[in-house]
Amino acid sequence: MTRLFIVMNWYLKVLKQYADFSGRARRKEYWMFKLFDGIIAVALIWVMGIGFVLGVVLKCDLLSFLPILLYYVYLLALIIPNIAVLVRRLHDIGNSGWTFFIVLVPLAGVIVLFVWLCTDSQAGKNKWGLNPKGRNFLVLT
Repeated sequence: MTRLFIVMNWYLKVLKQYADFSGRARRKEYWMFKLFDGIIAVALIWVMGIGFVLGVVLKCDLLSFLPILLYYVYLLALIIPNIAVLVRRLHDIGNSGWTFFIVLVPLAGVIVLFVWLCTDSQAGKNKWGLNPKGRNFLVLT
């Protein structure tokens, strides 16, 4: 249970930096955010499925529509934090946030971006700040 709270703290840290495209985000911050984001998305998909089945059985369109609306509101609300943490992660390895557009290169672009997201932090200071490794960022004040 404690590990879930640690993952949730990383998730909340990213949400507190909602539209912060400056600085650096270490691998752990990025992947823990994506993990908790995925857990929430899967839970909402389950709710969507249950709502759809109940809506069909009870012949109530509202029961089918509300969970779908909730899921898409969640996705829309997290577009900016997802992009922001991705840009900060790219900064951490020494790349500009604009290098995200490498995904436009079919297949190879997605693979290269994935490798970059898995790459260790650039040691020391780079033009986006100090290496966040070793600093305690879980203090949520």
